[in-house]
Amino acid sequence: MIVQYANFISSHTNISQCPPATKPEYAFIGRSNVGKSSLLNMLTGRNKLAKVSQTPGKTQLINYFLINEEWYLVDLPGYGYAKVSKTSRAKWQKMIRDYLAKRLNLQCTFVLIDSRVPPQKIDIEFINWLGEMFIPYVIVYTKTDKLKPPELSQNVENFQTALLEHWEVLPQQFYSSATKKTGKEDILDFIDETNKNFDIADLEDIGAA
Repeated sequence: MIVQYANFISSHTNISQCPPATKPEYAFIGRSNVGKSSLLNMLTGRNKLAKVSQTPGKTQLINYFLINEEWYLVDLPGYGYAKVSKTSRAKWQKMIRDYLAKRLNLQCTFVLIDSRVPPQKIDIEFINWLGEMFIPYVIVYTKTDKLKPPELSQNVENFQTALLEHWEVLPQQFYSSATKKTGKEDILDFIDETNKNFDIADLEDIGAA
């Protein structure tokens, strides 16, 4: 897939405010400061599509971007550490989970994992929740250029081992580097293939059930 058009559409605090569920959409989420904005900019080829910040918790809304007039890229707030009150974090959590659990046209959630760090409990718990809610997801290991190949392989293996304590089968996984553009083609091809199976009539049937 070649991204020819990528434009910010809107930001929301509630799922009821989101655009009509008539196009396939893909959510991107991870722990704060996992490199989400850099990944989104890399995927779309737009350096300033998503704002890159060194401050964890910068994204606080459900942000919609329309890609090629065909599908939505959805930038969700990060989970984990952020310099905000517990009340605000609780609101973010509810907003995120409402969106993920109730948005019928959500085709897949991309869970971003920092390849440089050991398995984090909060990542495993979030992935387990997605599974319990039957929400399709894949994993994207970020910042892979920061490690030597043996270190990267070991860290990925460690994370997979942690997942296999809860799962019998691992989800599809991607390696990415915003600096080296690693993973761009693979992720966009995955979205392109998934879009081919999107049928708005199926959503209407589910909504009527």
